[in-house]
Amino acid sequence: MSIKHVMAATVFAFASVAASSAFAHAKLQSSDPRAGSTLDAAPQQVRLKFNEALEPAFSKIQVTGPHNTPVAVGATAIDKADPTAMRVPLPQLGAGEYHIQWTAMTHDGHKMKGEVTFTVK
Repeated sequence: MSIKHVMAATVFAFASVAASSAFAHAKLQSSDPRAGSTLDAAPQQVRLKFNEALEPAFSKIQVTGPHNTPVAVGATAIDKADPTAMRVPLPQLGAGEYHIQWTAMTHDGHKMKGEVTFTVK
């Protein structure tokens, strides 16, 4: 094998590894309550599960209710048994549409944010 082929193979291998790690960002896997769900009873907490471990200091959940009114939630906590999940206790919620806004950072330093909506009858 010539030096050109070895160099080309090395460059290709390096580029493949760099590209795959660049696309390996954490993603929200599930939420409780589920996104878009309509509930008969108000949930007592929000729990969000990701595919990577979270940094507690930079991961937060906020909730807004009907008419975009902020909901006073408890402190966001990373699940001790599962560092890929964070949760926050909720006060008693009335009927209406609620928006869960979340920000999260994984151990590799990637920041992300998103929103999940649910409705209480």
